[in-house]
Amino acid sequence: MPIKKKLAAGTFAFALSAASLLGSTVSAAGAETKQEDYIVVFKNSNSLPSGYENVLAKAGGEVKTKLGKLGSVEVSSANPNFLNEVKKSSIVLDVDVEKVVYPETPAVAAESGTEGVGGDADLYNERQWDIKQVTGNGASWELPGGTGKSVDGQDIVVAVVDTGIDYNHPDLKENYAYGKSFVPGYPDAMDENSHGTHVAGAIAANGRTLGVGPDLKVAAYRVFGPTGGASTAHIAEALKTAADDNVDVINMSLGGYDWLQDPEQETSDIAADMRLFNRAIQYAIQQGVTVVGSAGNNGLDITSPGKLSGDDVGATHRSPSSQTLIRVSAGGANKNLAFYSNYGVGKIDVMAPGGDLGPNYDQTTGLGRDNSYLAYSTIPGGGYGYKGGTSMAAPKVAGLAGVIIAQHGKDKLNPAQVKHIIQSSSEDIFKKGYDKQSGFGLIDAVDALN
Repeated sequence: MPIKKKLAAGTFAFALSAASLLGSTVSAAGAETKQEDYIVVFKNSNSLPSGYENVLAKAGGEVKTKLGKLGSVEVSSANPNFLNEVKKSSIVLDVDVEKVVYPETPAVAAESGTEGVGGDADLYNERQWDIKQVTGNGASWELPGGTGKSVDGQDIVVAVVDTGIDYNHPDLKENYAYGKSFVPGYPDAMDENSHGTHVAGAIAANGRTLGVGPDLKVAAYRVFGPTGGASTAHIAEALKTAADDNVDVINMSLGGYDWLQDPEQETSDIAADMRLFNRAIQYAIQQGVTVVGSAGNNGLDITSPGKLSGDDVGATHRSPSSQTLIRVSAGGANKNLAFYSNYGVGKIDVMAPGGDLGPNYDQTTGLGRDNSYLAYSTIPGGGYGYKGGTSMAAPKVAGLAGVIIAQHGKDKLNPAQVKHIIQSSSEDIFKKGYDKQSGFGLIDAVDALN
């Protein structure tokens, strides 16, 4: 697979069909402009070193965002030699042009509107096979903590780092904790896209539709505007802030890819934005937060960064990524790997239902499509819709993490323990033990809570 043709400022976006396109990564500033945004990562991992502002100012840089607890800053500069000049400093670990990350655009979608008038859980009963699959047809809600109501009476909060949440939606408003926006020019956490509201519904809807934990609380950490992507710095700031706010779980249904051009480099974290993401994820985990991320919708084997680059040299990394978060692939109603889901040895922890187009769907012709096999959840304006993607799979794992925490009590389990419970209770799907499609298996809330 030739990758260079798809490059944009050191990163690439997969040019796939509309049905399978997922979040890509591009330069934060256009090539035609002189002003460029950079991520500077210092050797101090949890503080900003003395004199750093002078180093950046001498190179023509102006600090836009300070991420002191992550030892990093976002800088703007019109100096074409900014990178080379800053790299010479002994306090700098890495510096690079800042990348933009996008929400995981659903692989497929079929939004269906407000659905008229109905009673409690009527749409769950009719259409939410995915929530039924995770909860054992609601059996997990009968177990201690199973709805997300903590045994110690404290709210269990899942942070949705996404496009915001429609906090007026009747299925979500009672479980909406609060919202914060990190989008310049958009101070409100209200969802103007639909992605974040669909994700939030899978976690904690409680009305005509239901989430994995219908008594969990969701908090919006909005990093995306109505369209477009978000800078690395703003997503990292949202992760850090959520951790400082003592949320219990973070869901990141977002991502892209970093292509590292130097074939002599190790395939470890060497790009500045990759370092920053890893620091932000690790900071959250060290604060006791379980972090969940989607695997991506490009239908690719992401096992090897070298092989993922195809015919091009260097290494291609899924970003943001970390071995310490829970990475989720997407399955269908028949407990199959969804046709769009990424997979890979060591890259997938568990699988969760993300939806597909049914057993008769032909990717080549587009025939046999059945939207009822997609994931059904809340959308802005009080409506509901079908979507399919690893974006829809990850929040089911975030919801499961929340109910596991609820069963034990807030701050009683560390993220490694939560991850272990999720993995060890998962159902073997493709082969006994670990496999590259489902990781440790398909999540199972009943077994996780027993």
